[in-house]
Amino acid sequence: MRGTFLTLAATVCAAALSPTLSAAPGLDNGSRKPLTTQQILDAAPASAWRELDPANTLYMDLAGGRVVIELAPQFAPQHVANIRTLAHEHWFDGLSINRSQDNFVVQWGDPNAGEKNARPLGAAKGHLPAEFSSALAGLAFHRLPDSDGYAPQVGFVDGFPTGANPQTGRAWLAHCYGTVGAGRDMAPDSSTGAELYVVTGQAPRQLDLNITTVGRVVQGMELLSTIPRGTGPLGFFEKPEQRVSIKDIILAADLPPAQRLPLQVLRTDTPVWDALVESRRNRRDDWYVHPAGHVDLCNVPIPVRPAPQGPAATHP
Repeated sequence: MRGTFLTLAATVCAAALSPTLSAAPGLDNGSRKPLTTQQILDAAPASAWRELDPANTLYMDLAGGRVVIELAPQFAPQHVANIRTLAHEHWFDGLSINRSQDNFVVQWGDPNAGEKNARPLGAAKGHLPAEFSSALAGLAFHRLPDSDGYAPQVGFVDGFPTGANPQTGRAWLAHCYGTVGAGRDMAPDSSTGAELYVVTGQAPRQLDLNITTVGRVVQGMELLSTIPRGTGPLGFFEKPEQRVSIKDIILAADLPPAQRLPLQVLRTDTPVWDALVESRRNRRDDWYVHPAGHVDLCNVPIPVRPAPQGPAATHP
């Protein structure tokens, strides 16, 4: 979301978020035009937003700015722990983005991985089990009302787009735009989190349950999606000078509070979220002629905003 959010008139806020209307699709009481997505956000109370956890937030600094990544330990605890260790030890600092494949992914890590001059992993583990899915029980899975071609059920867990199979009792973070995963070789257990990628194209959901997903970008996607495409196979850069240098990747918890970006993410387990989903399923903005009555898992944007009256952040 851009900028700060204005507050609607008190009467609109009270009506839109009253106990009676909050459970209704689109927050519509039948006496007026349903609220738009922006109006729903403008009227959302503070309780509908959550702060990013510094222990699960990465700052990836490039020449053009900062990318903010929220990690998902509830889906891949061992990979996330490894990534935290790598960031804490500044392992990524000075490495590069080595791949940009059109309509697919951008990938970064050590360009010399697998060679004699590869950067040692330090205190991070060199082998991890594949974490393609996690137990559905215990996750705060908030289901979408529409069907999906890749999973029996889809929805959100703590802001992460999620596929779920109640019969097997498993859930997984879906490959939507902005999803971050851990690159692997042929062996399912060959990823460590030292090589990461982000989805920059049409959601490649065929990757679900075939690779470990570790989080998603919550801010700065434009810095990754606009990287020039690689000319080598699979979009890898053929020349070292084509690579995009990474200044550093920092765990927010390793910075003083004044240097952290004060960001909030809309919660995905509230009536406000249900109303927002309905506003995307059935667009009633003046431009739309035909509401679709359906929404794809990867087509529900998760709003992010600066924390109101948060402390000014400074970059190190």
